[in-house]
Amino acid sequence: MSLLNMQAQEKFTVVIDAGHGGKDPGCVGAISKEKAINLAVALKFGSLIEQNHREDVRIIYTRKTDVFIPLDERANIANRQKADLFISIHANSVKRGNASGTETYTLGLANSDENLDVAMRENSVILMEDDYFRKYEGFDPASTESYIIFEFIQNKHMEQSISLASEIQRSFVQVKRSNRGVRQAGLLVLRKTSMPGVLIELGFISNRNEERFMASVEGQNTLAEAIYRAFDRYKRDYDRKLGDIKDKQVITVPPPSEQISSEADDRPAKTTTDRTGEIIYKVQILTSDRKLSVKDKRFKGYDDISFYIDKGIYKYTYGATSDYSKILSMYKKAAKDFKGAFIIEMKEGKRVYN
Repeated sequence: MSLLNMQAQEKFTVVIDAGHGGKDPGCVGAISKEKAINLAVALKFGSLIEQNHREDVRIIYTRKTDVFIPLDERANIANRQKADLFISIHANSVKRGNASGTETYTLGLANSDENLDVAMRENSVILMEDDYFRKYEGFDPASTESYIIFEFIQNKHMEQSISLASEIQRSFVQVKRSNRGVRQAGLLVLRKTSMPGVLIELGFISNRNEERFMASVEGQNTLAEAIYRAFDRYKRDYDRKLGDIKDKQVITVPPPSEQISSEADDRPAKTTTDRTGEIIYKVQILTSDRKLSVKDKRFKGYDDISFYIDKGIYKYTYGATSDYSKILSMYKKAAKDFKGAFIIEMKEGKRVYN
């Protein structure tokens, strides 16, 4: 849900998804099953939110017991509830070697065989569902060709998802868990959700030391607390940005002689000279993990397009002006074509985070 288009709901809604369950055990270790670890950490994480954000956060669990929930239904639960955030909790495994560490995934094209293996394993749960071939439009989780579709997906929530994923990995480092980083993969459960979302791999159940840690109450508490601290930072940042936007929307209407005509609203703004120390407003319209051509069909009708790079992600903007009333007009135009559009501030070529 976009901050500018946030519906009038009382509380921020987070969906906590404990991966696997019921007839689907997930990865199986020497002393535990992934489905049980996922559920335990999910419930502990949710309990921490309930204790500390009772007044401002609503929690929806995709499951609270050992039951099988189809992959698409997990996403449907989040979509029906108009959730603001989707967090799916899993554990990792490898057939060979003694891999270890935590990693957090966002939606995207897998850029390594290792990431693709994770996507294939997590997506393979659909094979347990009735009529999966029709439900998932012929998607074959074991076929590399099926994952080509993720190359063309433009995830409008990429920035927020990467921000949360980075916070989660930062939290894991703080509790001395090995950091395998933020990654991208073609995960169906994230593709089908219509809000920012991540899939967390808590550790490797195939690693005896990590399995014992994840299966223990102490380990589960540590992991849940780390995820909670990341969520808390994300939520506070969300609230701050929302407050900034609300403050800026209370603007004085200029006299008729100074108002922008409807004809002018439709014209692309010329880039304003970025004088030293001057705040320049732009409309961020989309993000991509690779550089896009200026002739990309998504930019049709928009001439004043530029981009900046943040944490390896290309972030594309429309317009540039020091006049906030003008950027609001540009935003209104862009929001019709780019549903996740929002206004940002730049100073001397760099994004300003208030």
